[in-house]
Amino acid sequence: MLRTSIITIKYNAVKLLIFLFSLLILNACGGKGTESYTPPSVTEVDVDFYLTSPDQSNLFSPKVTGISPLEANSNFSITVSEGNTYQEMDGFGFSLTGGSAIHLFNMGSTQRASLLNELFHPDEIGISYLRVSIGASDLDSDPFSYNDISSGEDLNLNQFSIGRDQNYLIPVLKEILAINPEIKIMGSPWSAPSWMKTNKSTKGGSLKSKYYPVYANYFVKYIQAYAAQGISIDAITVQNEPLHDGNNPSMYMSSTEMASFVKNHLGPAFESANIETKIIVWDHNADNTNYPITILNDPEANQYIDGSAFHLYAGSISNLSSVHQAHPDKNLYFTEQWVGRDSDFGADLKWHTRELIVGATRNWCKTVLEWNLVSNPQLEPHTDGGCTLCLGGLTIDGNNVKRNVGYYIIAHASKFVRPGSVRIQSNFSSELPNVAFKTPDNKIVVIVLNNTSVNKTFNILVTDESITASLSAGSVGTFVWNN
Repeated sequence: MLRTSIITIKYNAVKLLIFLFSLLILNACGGKGTESYTPPSVTEVDVDFYLTSPDQSNLFSPKVTGISPLEANSNFSITVSEGNTYQEMDGFGFSLTGGSAIHLFNMGSTQRASLLNELFHPDEIGISYLRVSIGASDLDSDPFSYNDISSGEDLNLNQFSIGRDQNYLIPVLKEILAINPEIKIMGSPWSAPSWMKTNKSTKGGSLKSKYYPVYANYFVKYIQAYAAQGISIDAITVQNEPLHDGNNPSMYMSSTEMASFVKNHLGPAFESANIETKIIVWDHNADNTNYPITILNDPEANQYIDGSAFHLYAGSISNLSSVHQAHPDKNLYFTEQWVGRDSDFGADLKWHTRELIVGATRNWCKTVLEWNLVSNPQLEPHTDGGCTLCLGGLTIDGNNVKRNVGYYIIAHASKFVRPGSVRIQSNFSSELPNVAFKTPDNKIVVIVLNNTSVNKTFNILVTDESITASLSAGSVGTFVWNN
């Protein structure tokens, strides 16, 4: 669907050094950039440029204007340093909710195949990471678990079944895996089965401690049942939003409870069953970093834990670095952020790019996932008490597909920053937030947001080939150096 537009030239090395030397002198003398806006044309660079504009005049569009060879100037410069490396990326993507799966499944087979190829093929948008719910999320038609019983208890989980998932979710996942067998899948529970909980309800309540070993076995059965369907679960989070018990479904779990569950039950159960699925804690907002740090400080729990997951409905994205600093051997994941139905395309493009694509990755996250891949025009289904305003990355109405802002936010990273890419150093600017990566095939990718209300012209300094680029106010550009 999207094809690279490349125009190639290689610079005389001496001339490039002269330009860079002149640029350094100008910046040293106080050059801060220019407010004038004359987009340079692309005629002599081996750099691809994709653009999304807040007015939607460009929607992840390959451009032949807006970048040019570096000349001496007084623009602000983004300097990329390939030698300074940070975390390796697992990928960018969405949550594939039960509702998302229903809308995809109900498309015509030809239309669904075309759309899934666009979304998941590595040569297209290339979504490389998905989060699914273990049982229902609030974007299913009703709350359910894999072990719902009318009364009593089922300590051996004899009635465990993923039958609900086999109606829509699993068939869609199998089609996705046929397109991209390497995609990684994370599972997250919104609640344990009601009979295991203090209030015996899908909403709120806590897991009774006497059922900790049974619930650990529930996770084991889930991973094994999916494996039997040919679907590998790369990671699980122990509980979605463990301090938010007002959703439906939901379950409260304190850090003390989570640490006890992991170290005494879930970790040993995975070990005993030879399960290599990663265990990830927290899966909630950036305002409470003490929760995951407290768990990771427990050496018995720590040994089983891969890392921590975050949302950004509260707190600052920069807080995530404090978790990395406390436990630099553990990974960080960004797993959820929703876009509201009535929000503004340009405002969402700016906020999500700044805080998630740039902010989360600059603060050590290996993934960036938006909430809810697909919704319909009525934003259904959802449980009674579930989210009524969550806009999917796509809106599907029968076979008609509308690509919403979340699609473009993720596309700017997922198409080019493939799994195994490594974040590399680039200097930060509040006016031009940016992040840089080196891909497994040695391409350099730089994602830049114009976070101001005026047009900006700036430089991107890369060892092989430096450029001058322009972005209109509020626009996002992805720049790819073809080695």
